[in-house]
Amino acid sequence: MLLPNCSETSILNQRSPTILKYPEQSMATVAVDSVANPKHTPLQARLALKFAEDAGTTRLVSRDHYGPLLVQKPLYPEGRKVCHVVIIHPPGGVVGGDQLELTAHIGSSAHAQITTPGATKWYKANGHVSHQKIRISLENDASLEWVPQETIFYNNADVRIDHEVTLEDNAIYAGCEILCFGRTASGESFNKGQISQRTSIKHNNKMIWLEQIRLNGESPSMNGPLALSGKTVCATFIATVKTLPQSLIDVTREEMAKVTQIDPGARVGLSQLKSVIVARYMGDSSEIARHVMLSVWGSLRPEILNRTAIVPRMWST
Repeated sequence: MLLPNCSETSILNQRSPTILKYPEQSMATVAVDSVANPKHTPLQARLALKFAEDAGTTRLVSRDHYGPLLVQKPLYPEGRKVCHVVIIHPPGGVVGGDQLELTAHIGSSAHAQITTPGATKWYKANGHVSHQKIRISLENDASLEWVPQETIFYNNADVRIDHEVTLEDNAIYAGCEILCFGRTASGESFNKGQISQRTSIKHNNKMIWLEQIRLNGESPSMNGPLALSGKTVCATFIATVKTLPQSLIDVTREEMAKVTQIDPGARVGLSQLKSVIVARYMGDSSEIARHVMLSVWGSLRPEILNRTAIVPRMWST
């Protein structure tokens, strides 16, 4: 993680005062980073989670896994209504050929938040394509906050990601992702490799959001306006909501602008569509991207979920 200097800290601290930090809770230590091994045998890992509401408490009622994809003991830092879980991938990174699959079902009136203990690292492909499939389903009046930490694509990574969300009736989904291309802190750029990602959201079997990207590190289009415009970090926040007050949209945009004052080359935007609201950051700092996403969630969470915005504890360690 990049640490802000004094001037950065003063601006970052201006983010929404509605964001609170979790109280300290003991958590297991996650395996440290490993270096991709050309002789690595591809891994397959699956994790299936089910959440259900029980007399005002959301419980993780089922967790089935195969391979190195696990979930820690559920946490309740903001009361029993919302179940927080942390997904762990013990190898510490995804190597060429690895295949990860996650399914999460949130039952009627259940509320969950899913995060990760650190950045997800996609290593050099070594001639093999890595895959990740995420399938999320929510029943009526359920909600899920999908807030993993950064995703880092190493140079020469070859990755396919498919993220699918299905909603019933009044269910709410809010998701955040921060994508980092290359390890810029180590002087590495993403100039080789391929990243393909598909994100879809359906509400009562009707598609309300579909986004597909394919980035080739060797292509000049990486620097074009339809791709990354030469930037190394992009972040997206998306939530399925009804129309929000324009005053709230304006305040949220102001908060985003404050955070990016220390990064003049960064670009931010917030759009309210018919069924979703989308916020984006594009720049060269994962730390600023993180604070932009937190500022957005700090403004919108009380309106969308009627809950005070709280920084996931894993984001603060």
